[in-house]
Amino acid sequence: MKIPLTGLEVRPIDRLLSPIQAFLKVEAAGGILLLLATIMALAWANSPWAASYEQIWHGTYFGLSLFEKADGSMLFDLRMSLSHWVNDGLMVIFFFVVGLEIKREVLVGGLSSPKKAAVPIAAALGGVLFPALIYVVVNLGAEGQAPKGWAIPTATDIAFALGIMALLGKRVPLSLKIFLTALAIVDDIGAVLIIAFFYTESIDTGALLSGGLVLALLVLGNFLQVRRLVFYLVLGAILWFFVYQSGIHATIAGVLLAFTIPARSRLEGHHFVTFGRKAMDLYAEAGGDHDEIMADPVRQKLVHGIEVASEAVQPPLLRLEHLIHPWSAFLIMPIFALANAGVAIGDLSVLFTSSISLGIFLGLILGKQIGISLFTWLAVKLGLGDLPSGTCFRQIYAASWLAGIGFTMSLFIAGLGFGAGEELERAKMGILFASFVAGAVGYGLLRAFTSPPDPKA
Repeated sequence: MKIPLTGLEVRPIDRLLSPIQAFLKVEAAGGILLLLATIMALAWANSPWAASYEQIWHGTYFGLSLFEKADGSMLFDLRMSLSHWVNDGLMVIFFFVVGLEIKREVLVGGLSSPKKAAVPIAAALGGVLFPALIYVVVNLGAEGQAPKGWAIPTATDIAFALGIMALLGKRVPLSLKIFLTALAIVDDIGAVLIIAFFYTESIDTGALLSGGLVLALLVLGNFLQVRRLVFYLVLGAILWFFVYQSGIHATIAGVLLAFTIPARSRLEGHHFVTFGRKAMDLYAEAGGDHDEIMADPVRQKLVHGIEVASEAVQPPLLRLEHLIHPWSAFLIMPIFALANAGVAIGDLSVLFTSSISLGIFLGLILGKQIGISLFTWLAVKLGLGDLPSGTCFRQIYAASWLAGIGFTMSLFIAGLGFGAGEELERAKMGILFASFVAGAVGYGLLRAFTSPPDPKA
């Protein structure tokens, strides 16, 4: 007897949308957890135990130091504060996931063709230029480190944005979520380039060349179709160390590693379908109790064959993304928020008296909505691309407000630009309040500009 397989057949559109839908679900749930971690950090930093917040995250050092040199410095020195380990260590995994998402979108997603990519790229470009311009204008003539903060309001936190969209359920068209995701991924590409080129003060040539050699080995492994994930992860750890030692921010290693992960299947799809159906037929036709696999070597072999085939048909890129993405969303990003969002909220007038806070606040609130809406409108009017199906300009405008939630990447860039001290605290104030306003207004506008789904549909 053959098992009916019609219900298991997958349409081409399902193959395209299923990873996107899974991505959106994880990001939305992760955004809610990120919000809870942020609230905890703010409550902790403004509680009677605020001193313990600083001590734990910035006063706790651990790591490994080896081989003391004549001048007293260490040849191998990886002792860092807990906050530093989060920002330079754990966040590498976050950037690795970002790199995997970028590669997938370029290969098969919303950035895989000029027509698909034109509107999200234009929107992201506007969403980077206008916030940076507003910050620079507000900080003209500012002293000290203020000019270094120009890149802070250029970022978009996709987890928070999709988390707010998730609160509206099916009112929000899937195409609008995909548009915002593609925009944020292009935004992430911009952030990675900004970090690499504008937040690197000095270069250790020896470490950089060593990292380049490791990267070349990873590229060679991809070319030779090495599919063992341990090969990429071990060399990736070595790449991280050399990038960290070179002076370029260590998180760039995560993105570079992601670009070397193979995206090809070892087993073609039609061969997988043929083999899978044959194996299922043989499993069903074998005698005895179908549930007694332990005592049936034939069925054990068939199940193992299906497992091997399933692994072979799935590209390593997708396997890693499915494996690591939940850890990034549900563990690493909340820890990052807990370590970085703890701001002592004192006099709120600093939002309007500090050029840093005001520049970031206006950049995220005004720059994002103006830049994204204007450049999207121009891209469509010039015929470069079309609006996402089933959406209108009002919904794009609402989404542009949600793009003003900078949070994760903004906090990260703020730490790079200002290090520690009063400027960083002012930057965090601007980021947090702008993100709150952008999220609240974006939610209200999106609710007003969308309709509840038809229950009969």
